[in-house]
Amino acid sequence: MRNEKEINPFTLEVVKDSLLAAGDEMFIALAKTSMSPIIYEVLDYASGLTDSKGQLLTQGNGVTGFIGMLSFMVKQTLKKYGETGQLKPGDIIIINDPYGGGGSHLSDVGLVMPIFHEGELIAFSANKAHWTEVGGKDPGSFTNDSVDIFQEGLQFPSVKLYDGGVLNEGIVEIIGANVRFPDLSLGDMWAQVAALKTGERRLKEICEKHGKSTVLAAIDYQLDHGETISRKELQKLPKGTFTANGFVETDGIGNGPFPIQVEVTITDDKFVCDFRGSSPQVPGSVNCSFTGLASAVRTIFLAITNPDQDVNDGVFRPLEIIVDERSIMSAERPAPTSNYYETMLGCADLIWKSLAPHIPHRLAAAHLLSVCAVTLSGIHQDTEEPFLIVEPSVGGWGGADGQDGASGQFCILDGETYNVPVEVAETRYGVMLDEYSLRIDGTGAGEYTGGKGVIRSYRAMTDDQSATVTFGRNQYRLWGTNGGLDGSVNEFYIQKSDGEQAGPYGVYPRYPLAKDDVLQLMTATGGGYGDPLKRPGEQVVKDVKNEYYNVTEAEELFGVKVDPQSFEYEELAIRKQGGGRADGN
Repeated sequence: MRNEKEINPFTLEVVKDSLLAAGDEMFIALAKTSMSPIIYEVLDYASGLTDSKGQLLTQGNGVTGFIGMLSFMVKQTLKKYGETGQLKPGDIIIINDPYGGGGSHLSDVGLVMPIFHEGELIAFSANKAHWTEVGGKDPGSFTNDSVDIFQEGLQFPSVKLYDGGVLNEGIVEIIGANVRFPDLSLGDMWAQVAALKTGERRLKEICEKHGKSTVLAAIDYQLDHGETISRKELQKLPKGTFTANGFVETDGIGNGPFPIQVEVTITDDKFVCDFRGSSPQVPGSVNCSFTGLASAVRTIFLAITNPDQDVNDGVFRPLEIIVDERSIMSAERPAPTSNYYETMLGCADLIWKSLAPHIPHRLAAAHLLSVCAVTLSGIHQDTEEPFLIVEPSVGGWGGADGQDGASGQFCILDGETYNVPVEVAETRYGVMLDEYSLRIDGTGAGEYTGGKGVIRSYRAMTDDQSATVTFGRNQYRLWGTNGGLDGSVNEFYIQKSDGEQAGPYGVYPRYPLAKDDVLQLMTATGGGYGDPLKRPGEQVVKDVKNEYYNVTEAEELFGVKVDPQSFEYEELAIRKQGGGRADGN
């Protein structure tokens, strides 16, 4: 570490916060200049700064599943160009290779820019955003029945988009010729470039104001500060070894379920996650690279230790990840990765499930456990131009110690993202929204109940539309904890214009929709926390009034008999006896 004692500690704090502010400004710049709703509405992107070694300093996240991926992109860039001295001012590198630093799927395109001051490489500006299109066999690019990476779109293996400030026009032409919506994809790329330059400009201003040596000392201070906080929080956790098993349900092409497992060991100075023994990589597109696994583990590690902490690589120094090579969560080329996020979620869920009974103040019962991704394409009824919906779906979170589960929220790896608003969807796309409501059936009962899923129904306004839907956690109900009951599953139906119904489905590629067919998406309700018989009677009455449960469910699940007219209630004997779970288990 550089000698910080010679630098005023207040100055170190000011510079540290200035770096964080620069990261926030980069995040806003990308949202305000992008072309695609998946970015400016949903916020499916991340941006930030790293030091000259690729250690993350600050990251603005829409998608929590990108935590750590920026640093992997920078380290891949350093490996390819830094060791031979090929990085220079004005360079911008484009990368989406899942196995070589990109870490997710081809649709998430990253840009990396080295930042120089007084001739020295001092940092990197980086971002990663979900493009509406990167080519491939299906509209929207990420698909659920691909069998290798080559079917999933254009690959950018850490190549220079700008070389010393000079644009590589050939790359731009290749992108324009290979994607279905070039204005959107290229527009988003220029937005990413603008955000990178914002970070570069702000960091140089900080260096000019405080001096390069002070900034470099503040960077070391920031990383060490992150480590210090994590280690203090680690001391508060229960020590020992905790295990959990689970499944990735399907690879999209008829195989599965695939077993996954974890052994979490917590000591005074280490948080070790050992995934060895999980399924090898699979033929379909749910394979996840090690970078994706690392980001999933980092996300749940933050939730367990200190969710409010600013993210940098120092935070994760106590974290250790062990995994078999070429597993479903450390896949290698040319395994398809379009739906990598379902395995990422499965890995995060294992750690979550293993520790939830031991740290209920931090971890709730199971949530929807899927991105519930939808791509819907066709021709707009008014403009007669092609349209493409690309979006995740919200669902229920599990009940927790002291509170009911949240309703209509994105999964843990989607983080602070949003639905495309109904008004935007009906304007931009060839659909009408027939329904957007809470889904109340199957909610995990408990002393604190699971949150509600949603029903979101798209009515096709033209013929020959096509929907590719990936609703994971379609076969296994969401687990409850501490005596709480399980929640439901994610599923979707097709309500056809002739009155017939198809479904329920979980994963389906390119389902054909005719005009007035309705794609009905139904996401899971969360698991319950605690014995349902301990839920206060007056709260059960409120649940019945709100139509979350009917009077039969109130009696069978909670042991509370509610009069549907007067809403007076009677607690049944089973509650007074403390007779265990209401289902008799």
